[in-house]
Amino acid sequence: MIRTQIDHARDGVLTDEMLQIAQKEGMEEGLVLERVKNGSLVIMTRRGCPPVGIGKGASTKINVNLGTSSASIDPDSEREKVRIAQRYGAATITDLSMGGDISTIRKMVLDNTSLPVTTVPIYQTIVECGLEKVTADDMMEYLERHVNEGISSILLHCVEKRMLDKLRGSSRVMGMVSKGGSFTSSFMLINDCENPFIERFDEIIDILRQNDVVLSLGNTMRSGCVHDLKDSAQLMEIETNASLARKANEMGVQVIINGMGGHIQASDISGSVRLYKEKADFPLFVAGPLPTDIAVGYDHIAGAVGASIASGAGADYLCYITPAEHLSLPDPQQVKEGLIAFRIAAHIGDSMKYGLNENDLVLATKRASFDWKGQAEIAIDPERSSKMCPEEGPCSMCGDYCAINIMKEYLFEDK
Repeated sequence: MIRTQIDHARDGVLTDEMLQIAQKEGMEEGLVLERVKNGSLVIMTRRGCPPVGIGKGASTKINVNLGTSSASIDPDSEREKVRIAQRYGAATITDLSMGGDISTIRKMVLDNTSLPVTTVPIYQTIVECGLEKVTADDMMEYLERHVNEGISSILLHCVEKRMLDKLRGSSRVMGMVSKGGSFTSSFMLINDCENPFIERFDEIIDILRQNDVVLSLGNTMRSGCVHDLKDSAQLMEIETNASLARKANEMGVQVIINGMGGHIQASDISGSVRLYKEKADFPLFVAGPLPTDIAVGYDHIAGAVGASIASGAGADYLCYITPAEHLSLPDPQQVKEGLIAFRIAAHIGDSMKYGLNENDLVLATKRASFDWKGQAEIAIDPERSSKMCPEEGPCSMCGDYCAINIMKEYLFEDK
C-alpha cells in the first residue's frame, strides 16, 4: 500500500516533501511533521514537481480556475491561461473543463505546468454520461480515472438530503450557485437517494490513498449574494465537512475544506473564518469571498478585498476571481488580472497573520532613493511596474516638486 504524507508523519518520518516545505515556508521541520499528522498543514504533490504547502504556518496560497465550457472551447486559450498561472505566481491550478475533449484538455494542462492540479470529477461525469442517466458507479469510475491520471487533488460536494430539505422553499435570493453541488444534488433528487460520495466515502479514501491525492470538500451551500446570509443549510454543511475531514485524516488522506466562499458581507468574513477553524483546524479554502454584488466587471478587485480580510483572519488558500466573474469565461489577460489581485490580497493577509514582509521594506527603500528598476524588480508584477515608471529622477506625478526631495535636504540628510 502507498504510504501517504500522513502515514509517514505518524511514523515520525520527515519526507523529502516535508523538508522542502519546511525550507520554503521557514518552518521548523518538527512543526511541519506534527501539522501534517494532525491535518492542519497539507502538502500537495506531483511526481517530479515541487510540493506546495497549504495550511497552518504556510503562506497563503492562490488557486487559478481555468477550463473550457460548453459555450467556449478553445484549448489554445486554456494553454495560455496555464502558462500565465505558472508565470505569475499561482500555487495550484484547477481544471474545470466541461467542453470539448475534456480528457485531452486535462492532459494538456498537466503537460504544461509543474503546479499541482485539482479537478472536479463530477463535471466530466455529467457531461459525458448525462444528468438523467448518470449512475453512482459512473461517478466513482470518473473519480478513479482522474486520480490515476496524476492530478494532485479532487473536489467533491458532500451535500446531504437534509440540507436540500432546508434549502427547499427558503428565502434565498440566489438559491444554490455551486455548479458541482447542483450536479450532485440533482442526482440525489432524481434518484431519491443520499449522496454517493458520502455513502461510498471509504471506497473514495482507498482510491485517493493510491496516489496520496488530497481531498477537497466542496461548498455547495455557499451564498450567492451578500443578502443571502448564513443559514441552517450552511451550518449543516460546515458540520458535515468537518466530520468527513476528520475521518479522512484518520484514514491517512490529506484534506482541505472549502468554506465561506461566494458572497459574504465584509463585517461577517472574519467571524466566519473563526467559525470554520473552531469546527476543524484543517486548511480553509475560500473562493473570494465577494463582499459586494455591484462590482460586476471588477469582481477581481472586490474579491481581493474580501480575500485579504479572510486571509488575515486565518484562511489558508484563496481561489482567485477574474474581472469576467458572473459575465463570461475569462480570457488569458483576465486570468492574469485576477491572479495578481489575489496575490496582493494574500500578501496583505499574510502581513496580518505573520507580520510585515521584508519585501515591503526593500521596495520602500528603493522608492525613497528613486531606484525605479529596483522597485520594479520587487513588485508583484515587475513587467507592468517597469513599463509605467520613469528612467530616473522623480516621477511625472510630482516632477520638480517631489515631497521626498524637498524635505530630504532639511530633515533627513546629514549636515
